[in-house]
Amino acid sequence: MTHPPKLTERAALLRNRTRALRQGAELFLHEDCAAEIEERLGEVNKRFTSPAIVTGFPGPWAKVLPGARIVEDAETLALEPGAHDLIVHGLALHWANDPVGQLVQCRRALKPDGLFLCAMFGGQTLFELRACLAEAESRLTGGLSPRVLPMAEIRDLGGLLQRAGFALPVADAAKKTVTYTTAFHLIADLRAMGEGNALQSRSRRATPRELFPEAARLYAATYPAPEGRITATFELIFLTGWAPDESQQKPLRPGSAAQRLADALGATETPLDPRER
Repeated sequence: MTHPPKLTERAALLRNRTRALRQGAELFLHEDCAAEIEERLGEVNKRFTSPAIVTGFPGPWAKVLPGARIVEDAETLALEPGAHDLIVHGLALHWANDPVGQLVQCRRALKPDGLFLCAMFGGQTLFELRACLAEAESRLTGGLSPRVLPMAEIRDLGGLLQRAGFALPVADAAKKTVTYTTAFHLIADLRAMGEGNALQSRSRRATPRELFPEAARLYAATYPAPEGRITATFELIFLTGWAPDESQQKPLRPGSAAQRLADALGATETPLDPRER
């Protein structure tokens, strides 16, 4: 049996996170996402008594759900089957080598009618940095090396929830635009978030000295913000799914409608000409 190549080098990711925490991590995006999750939970007419949080940075998330079990976003999650009525996956799923596997593990750890909520980065995140690094490197070396994590598109994520066995799956997104003085300040902020390059396929060779200055020049020229700053986009995707339960609403069986659509709309049906079929 063949396995797909790993996207993330787990040891490098953990080093990046440890360094960020040691130097005073910049977790404003975690705080924003945790606040959004808290707001969404407030709209759910249900009391949760056994929550769990899967994340690499527990601080902001634990404030939202005091007493929740904190679980590291490892390849195999430390979750017991059917143990929780709420699981929050906090801004870590984008680094998973097997995101569907992570979703399946979360669904199995939920009690029937348990709720799964996830915040993650989406495919439009850092598209400006990705484009400028690629153009600068191709100009200088004639090639490209992986430098920015590829991330999932929202159109694919609802399907992943279904594949993982969740009922009533929903995926929605919001974009957050942040401005920085230069691309160097953006890169420093990413490192402070623990979001430095941890790709398995990243280049281990020394980076050309001219690469980042050239990328910063391109960035400032292509994606300017007021007052000489630059813009950086973070696409935040939120996933919602429920562990299946008999009490949940289910779609009606095709052909089971008690009323014709034309009657409900007050419209007149016109049969198709057989020659037009």
